[in-house]
Amino acid sequence: MLTEMWSFKGRYKILHMTWFAFFLTFVVWFNFPPFATTIAQDLGLSKPQMGTIGLCNVALTVPARIIIGMVLDRYGPRLTYSLLLMYAAIPCLIFATAQGFTQLVIARLLMGIVGAGFVIGIRMTAEWFPPKEVGTAEGIYGGWGNFGSAFSAFTMVLFATALSFIPGAFNFGEAQTFTVLGLSFSSAVLNWRAAIAGSGIIAAIYGFIYYANVRNTPPGKVYQRPNSARGLEVTSVRDFYFLMLMNIPLTAILMVLAWRLNKVNFLTPSAMYITWVALLGLYAFQSYNCWSANKELLSGRKRYAPEDRYKFKQVAILELTYIVNFGSELAVVTMLPAFFEGTFGLDKAMAGIIASSYAFMNLVSRPGGGIISDKMGSRKWTMVILTAGMGIGYLLMSQVTSNWWLPGAVLLTMACSFFVQASEGSTFAIVPLVKRRVTGQIAGNVGAYGNVGAVAYLTTRLLFVDGAGAEPNMAAVNASFFQVLGTTGLIVAFLCIFFLEEPQGSFAEHHEGETEASSTNSPIGAKYPTTL
Repeated sequence: MLTEMWSFKGRYKILHMTWFAFFLTFVVWFNFPPFATTIAQDLGLSKPQMGTIGLCNVALTVPARIIIGMVLDRYGPRLTYSLLLMYAAIPCLIFATAQGFTQLVIARLLMGIVGAGFVIGIRMTAEWFPPKEVGTAEGIYGGWGNFGSAFSAFTMVLFATALSFIPGAFNFGEAQTFTVLGLSFSSAVLNWRAAIAGSGIIAAIYGFIYYANVRNTPPGKVYQRPNSARGLEVTSVRDFYFLMLMNIPLTAILMVLAWRLNKVNFLTPSAMYITWVALLGLYAFQSYNCWSANKELLSGRKRYAPEDRYKFKQVAILELTYIVNFGSELAVVTMLPAFFEGTFGLDKAMAGIIASSYAFMNLVSRPGGGIISDKMGSRKWTMVILTAGMGIGYLLMSQVTSNWWLPGAVLLTMACSFFVQASEGSTFAIVPLVKRRVTGQIAGNVGAYGNVGAVAYLTTRLLFVDGAGAEPNMAAVNASFFQVLGTTGLIVAFLCIFFLEEPQGSFAEHHEGETEASSTNSPIGAKYPTTL
């Protein structure tokens, strides 16, 4: 597979076009951080306001991943991904034309929906690759696409500088001087508005290209749809109540976000309580949809044959693994530059470059996790080992102080990030194998839990800071933060030993419902025809 994939034919063409779609969604989703200082100075924003914008960027990603998972299973990844890429231009243009804090917040809330694009490619990739290779394919999709965040950090400033030569392009207000990566610019030279608008327009154009060049399944393969896309279909009454239980954190974390927005005075106490009531209503509506999708099962009018059943505990344990791996990655990426700056006395530019090594590892780490999962012969024990390694890595990072040798700290950071991102790859090597016809919804639920973890970890760190007084000891705060990450990682690794089961058909040659004869007619040795 690793040699054939460069042919850009058949399923490999689908893989390349799909990871690039994910890559663009992450470029757009993370197009704000490179200009954070610039925008703050340009529009006169305070630090609490900037922190609020950062929280808003991930807020709606939690429900969006669940909703997009439902839409995906109903209408297929081709249409869903294409429309999401086209939609990305809307929040980008709103943000690029913003003249105040409120418009920025609205734009980033809408941008959170773009961050849900990841789940779409999970099903697309699973449709085109057999179980024995799905870990590698999903790892490449996730790792190379996730690199969009690092690419955005390094290139958006260059993009903005280049676009500044276009006369009158998105230049609003008077020119002001500000600093980016240690260099002084004015708004006449660094056109952040045009850069952010341009990234959205490029994503929208690619949406049309994607729709014209991909299909949901290989020729001769039927796209399996759930009986109902309103809620996740389960196959036992006990699993229905387990599903209701596991949906609670998805609502609770949004209530925590509303509380944090109240703490920075973005929401009044009354608005926070109204938001809480609305979120409880959202949970009730979600529960009703799940009941509607499973009402025949609950009433006893429907029973699933043994070969058609799956265990929801498989989904639940994968949700927990994604909390501790992807959730911790999002949280660590947010604080790592400040960690290196404060611990080793580096300037902001150097600290940012060093911290970026964590995100850069995605290029090899996440595909590496998928490859290990495919080759090791046990997806369960791959998950256990990688998650435990991640936990140990974070506990070691809690011991990093200013007395450490800086290159040693960087190497430890990169080693830890390998286990974090390889664990993510291992998670989504299992997700498509749980139950094919509801893969989109399962991926949406598991993916949403990654954002639950990010908000929970970041809120925990803010509580450490708040509890440390007016002049917090950031070294102690960071040590406690990494200890929380490490401990939760080890706990989840321990739970995987007892509750995670090896998926049926983990290393099968072809998909569920396929025959060998229908999957071996590729002229280049692939399992599917090369014609699209």
